[in-house]
Amino acid sequence: MRPTIHQHQNRALTIHSILQQVFGYEDFIGPQQAIIEHVVAGGDALVLMPTGGGKSLCYQIPAIARARAGHGVTVVISPLIALMHDQVGALHEAGVDAAFLNSSQSTEEAGQIERQLLHGAITLLYAAPERVTTAGFLARLDSLHERGLLSMFAIDEAHCVSQWGHDFRPEYGALTVLHERYPSVPRMALTATADALTRSDILERLQLQRARQFVSSCDRPNIRYTIVEKHDAIGQLLHFIGSEHAGESGIVYCQSRRRVDDVARILCERGIAALPYHAGLDAGLRQSNQNRFLAAESMVMVATIAFGMGIDKPDVRFVAHLDMPKNIEGYYQETGRAGRDGKPADAWMCYGLNDVVNQRRMIEESTAAEEHKQGLRGKLDTLLALAEATDCRRVRLLQYFGEASKPCGNCDNCLSAPALWDGTDAARMLLSTVYRIRQLNDIGFGTGHIIDVVRGKTTEKVEQHGHRGLSTFGVGASYSERQLRGVLRQLISIGALSINPHDFNTLTLAQAARSILRGEVPIRLRQSAARPGARPDRPVRTALIRAAPGLDKPGHDRFVALKSWRAHVAREHNLPAYVIFHDATLEAIAQRCPRSLEDLQGISGIGQKKMQTYGEDVLRVLAEL
Repeated sequence: MRPTIHQHQNRALTIHSILQQVFGYEDFIGPQQAIIEHVVAGGDALVLMPTGGGKSLCYQIPAIARARAGHGVTVVISPLIALMHDQVGALHEAGVDAAFLNSSQSTEEAGQIERQLLHGAITLLYAAPERVTTAGFLARLDSLHERGLLSMFAIDEAHCVSQWGHDFRPEYGALTVLHERYPSVPRMALTATADALTRSDILERLQLQRARQFVSSCDRPNIRYTIVEKHDAIGQLLHFIGSEHAGESGIVYCQSRRRVDDVARILCERGIAALPYHAGLDAGLRQSNQNRFLAAESMVMVATIAFGMGIDKPDVRFVAHLDMPKNIEGYYQETGRAGRDGKPADAWMCYGLNDVVNQRRMIEESTAAEEHKQGLRGKLDTLLALAEATDCRRVRLLQYFGEASKPCGNCDNCLSAPALWDGTDAARMLLSTVYRIRQLNDIGFGTGHIIDVVRGKTTEKVEQHGHRGLSTFGVGASYSERQLRGVLRQLISIGALSINPHDFNTLTLAQAARSILRGEVPIRLRQSAARPGARPDRPVRTALIRAAPGLDKPGHDRFVALKSWRAHVAREHNLPAYVIFHDATLEAIAQRCPRSLEDLQGISGIGQKKMQTYGEDVLRVLAEL
């Protein structure tokens, strides 16, 4: 039977009261209300919402509403211990009965949580997919289900179930048991980044074909995208941080563990507080570094892609990639960790020819089936096309996720249109050289040697193989090495050259080479910048300007005092500072300068429990100034 208008109204009132009283927010944003109403009513859902868009509330509010209606516990499947800890800590701060079960707990602690679970004393329980699908855990769910106390399943980071997702995890595949075993229990799958193919895979693998799909805009307008050609990656990174993000928190992604360690060390030597994070570190040290990063006001985390999923730190002002990722989904997910608070943030990446070669090599050396490798090549080519693009970055990113948009005015290409040059002749020289070397020696050579031949550089290898006698030797002497590397990058990206990883990354002509050699396809490239420089349209921004742009001097003093108090409380509770109050909430308090608990009411982020717990303390901090 379809719900009546009266039932719809009551449901809306219920979820609004939870939003305001528990979480301290006045209004829903985007599609949150529609999603929550659908799920509270018992519907299945696939939710695609960008990082920082409020995904967590989309299952937390239904969980609370359904628990109040007597439906029992919501099980949240989450892949990371750190995320569980922070989410549960934040829910406790808001007065919600929540818990997690993971390997960080002792047997006694886990047993106590399981007893609370069976007695219906938990509203939200977080657990990893590996635990949820064990026989023992399923037996406990059976018991809850038989008593009508199994309310809902929320599968977070749902892209992990898809072989086409950027972070495929086989253990997610076993979650089909939830539909097979509990077909009447509502399920929702949530993710921040998934193209149409990945979404289709999620629906099929989780048996959510009948679920309602909520696909939000992927746009993060507060993030500025900048992609630069790599020539001195560390120097470029230091300049970027020093000129635009001194004293602020950020994440730097590197391809290898060794590079992570080296970059973190160099940043520290240059006076930038930095920590490493990768799978090769001791688990305790990894956790310690993550906790320090989450708690710090100014810290740079240098990491492999092992770090980041589920990181809720709102004040990450930049995400930098020192090496090109594998695909746009990974890139977008990682850059989305910047600016979760909605304030201006940067996504900065430098890339070079070696990045392309290394990523191609990893694809070819993988044990995946050829069909899957072809898909990976296509995704890499799309990311490379984004890097080489001369038009709006954001338009291309959103187009990849099936969303039309207009030039954003907030990416490097929009802010400063790149100068172009005609690389057609250079491309034909390079392709001809690859062809003639193959004819002469019946073997291939790598990018560096091809460039040496075209530029007429006499080396031991050139002499040894007789390449001074080639008709193309020295024909490109007027081109710089960087220019020719740029041409080679584009030739690889458009399928005119292929890399053989089984033969020392040598180059061979590919299908698209013929039309270029015939002069039928022009090659237009970005003009390489000589050195990194401060952007004339972009002044250096300080942490103070970023954090509280609308506050006068007394307001700023209040803001600083509140942040100091919050840091003390966070250390006492062993939680990140933003779990106590977000910066935006502290700014609003500093702006209003309340003198009573009544004055605090209505400030975004202060629910009833936080008002009871911290209201008097906040007033005391302000009164002492």
